[in-house]
Amino acid sequence: MKAKKRGLIWFKNDLRLHDNEALVTAQQECSEVLCCYCLEKSIFENHELGFRKADLNRFRFLEQSVTNLKANLKSIGGQLVIGTQSALVTIPELVHKFQITDIYAEEEYASYELNIVRELQQKLPETEFHFFWGKTLYHKDDIPFTIDKIPLTSKAYRITAGRESEPRKTMDIPKKLNPVKKVKATKFPTYKDYGFTPKEYKNAKPFVKGGEDAALERLEYYTFKSEELTRYRWSRNQSEGMDYSSKFSPYLALGCISPREIFEKVQAYEQEIKKNQSTWWLIFELVWRDYFTFKSMRFGDQIFKTKGYKNRHYQWESDPAKFRKWCGGKTGIPFIDAHMRQLNQTGFMSNRGRVNCASYFVHDLKIDWTWGAAYFESKLIDYDVSSNWMNWHMQAFEIWYTNPVNQSNKYKAQDFIRHWIPELKSANNMEVLIPWEYRFKGYPEPIEIYPKWNRAINLIKK
Repeated sequence: MKAKKRGLIWFKNDLRLHDNEALVTAQQECSEVLCCYCLEKSIFENHELGFRKADLNRFRFLEQSVTNLKANLKSIGGQLVIGTQSALVTIPELVHKFQITDIYAEEEYASYELNIVRELQQKLPETEFHFFWGKTLYHKDDIPFTIDKIPLTSKAYRITAGRESEPRKTMDIPKKLNPVKKVKATKFPTYKDYGFTPKEYKNAKPFVKGGEDAALERLEYYTFKSEELTRYRWSRNQSEGMDYSSKFSPYLALGCISPREIFEKVQAYEQEIKKNQSTWWLIFELVWRDYFTFKSMRFGDQIFKTKGYKNRHYQWESDPAKFRKWCGGKTGIPFIDAHMRQLNQTGFMSNRGRVNCASYFVHDLKIDWTWGAAYFESKLIDYDVSSNWMNWHMQAFEIWYTNPVNQSNKYKAQDFIRHWIPELKSANNMEVLIPWEYRFKGYPEPIEIYPKWNRAINLIKK
């Protein structure tokens, strides 16, 4: 008689019960299951550039998301064990202590995570591993390209994939889990274990609350409850507030929500409320996210290199003083500084802000773009390895320059700037965009004013 499977569900960036193939399959195949999430302590260590690889807002958003997962698992009979050091420590201990035969988890693709998986498999040669692809809207086995043939342009990918691929249907949440006996859920570790201070922890305020419940609530609000989705195409380039964009990205980053869940909700919205450019554009963003994922799989660790996957040789500056001013929102350019201060305080920044802060960093300051990408990785609660590093790569090598003075005027950023830069709170709508012309006490002089900004500056003065 074949022995019954005893499974361990290893949650990673899939912190949800809905549409979770690893969870569904383990529940179907195993007589008992144990649920586990493992923090990797190394990601909170200091980067060589002088900041943490992942800062406190990311820690707090993760804490909220894992704590919510724990509560949701409990509601269907599951117990979540939370590892504090590394999966390489916790999972072997659980496997041996509870005689785990099979491990179920979302499939990885980036080198850091893949190395952990490989080392675990070496440590546990008698354990069966089952991996499931759940990160993208289109399953990687359903797109009309092999990974090594992913197109170099998004248009070439998007048109063909959209014509020949279809998202798979979402999966229901298991009604009941049968947990391994004598397993007790554990608490999320304290911030002190990772070197954060009480003051840092108290002051950290992630832009949105983490967790599957918050993600599904946001999805319902942005679609059927508020119908804000209808105007997304025209509001998405704003910088301030909750409703100019979906705010789904933090939840997608940790897998608190499934891209297929969003897709199905938008489909329902189109049928019951309205189908327009906005609904098309939101799905377009999910497909774009897929493209960056698959493209980064094709090029691997080349996306982290200064030369990029095209091996381009540029003369970058290594100027720590300018870098620190950019990081701290003290460049003297209000549109840049306001967005950077928002990032530092909340762990979030609008798409318009990211484009401009990266463009200024690369094309004006001319600092090695990987420094900026690493800083965004540290701060963003919606940090996604592909989206972050591929977007920075594009700013460095493929996208035209954006003028931050012109952009601040074009998108009427005056109130946004005054909100995040109190030194300019008293400035009028002209002064707040070009304060170096008027000298406001406490606000720094610009690192440099470039001649290419003169037209935009004169336009503001008119």
